[in-house]
Amino acid sequence: MGYPKISSLLFIHFHSHFHPMLSSSVGIITGGCSGLGRSAALRILRSGGSAVLADLPSQSHLADPLIEEFGAAKCAFSPTDVTSEEDVNRALDKAEDSGMGVVNVAVNCAGIATPSKVLGKRGVHDLELFANVLKVNTVGTFNVNRLSASRMSSLPPCPSGLRGVLINTASIAAYDGQVGQCAYAASKGAVVSMTLAMARDLAPTGIRCMTIAPGLFLTPLLEGLPEKVKEELGRQIPCPNKLGDPEDFGKMVEAIVTNPMLNGETIR
Repeated sequence: MGYPKISSLLFIHFHSHFHPMLSSSVGIITGGCSGLGRSAALRILRSGGSAVLADLPSQSHLADPLIEEFGAAKCAFSPTDVTSEEDVNRALDKAEDSGMGVVNVAVNCAGIATPSKVLGKRGVHDLELFANVLKVNTVGTFNVNRLSASRMSSLPPCPSGLRGVLINTASIAAYDGQVGQCAYAASKGAVVSMTLAMARDLAPTGIRCMTIAPGLFLTPLLEGLPEKVKEELGRQIPCPNKLGDPEDFGKMVEAIVTNPMLNGETIR
C-alpha cells in the first residue's frame, strides 16, 4: 500500500524548496580535505554548490580527486593555517577569484586534539601545548568566522534578510571532557560559548551562527586505531550503537544551511 498522495506532494515541495539553497552555497570548509570537513564539502558539492577546501599544505593531495570530480570552477584547495589572517583571506579570495562568488557558508572543521593530563607520568601539563590547542580550535574558529562574516556582509540579502551562515564544530568533550582532554575540552567549550554571542552580534547583518558538537565519529583520527578498540568505542554509545559516520555530520551541515530558523544553538 503506497503513501497518500498528499505525502508525495509534501515530499516534492520540501525538496524543491530546500535544495536550491544548498546549490547556491559558496562554502569555505576548514579541515575540508578529510573526515568531517570532507563530508561537509561533499554535501555542498553534490548539491550543486561550490567549496574552497581550506586545509594544511600537507593535505593538498586529498583535495585533488574532488577538484577533478567537480571541476576547478566548483572546488578549489587553499593551503590554510586557520590562525593566520593572511591565509584565511587568501582562501576567501580564492572563492571569488575562481568565479564561485562571495562565500555565504563557513564550516569550521579544522582542529587538533593533543591529549595530556594536568599531572601525569611525564610531569605537569605543558602550558604551550594547552595554549596551542586553544589557539587552533578556538582562536582559529573565531578568525575564520570574523573574516567570513565580513565578506558575507557585502552580499545582497535574500527575501528573509539573511546573507549567510557560520557553522562551528565543537565536541561532546565540551560537556563531557575525559581524562587527558583538559585543553581540548576547554577549547571546544569556548566554541560552544561563543556561538550565541556571535549569533547575537551578527543578527542585524543577517548572518546566522550555529555549532555542531559531535560524539565519536569514524574519522581518520579513529580509523588508525585497532579494530578491537574501535568496536569497543562503538559499544559505549547506547543508540545508535556504533561510531558516527562522517556522512551524518554532512547531513547536519545541510540541515543547518537549509533551515533558516536554526540560529545561535549548539546541536549535540
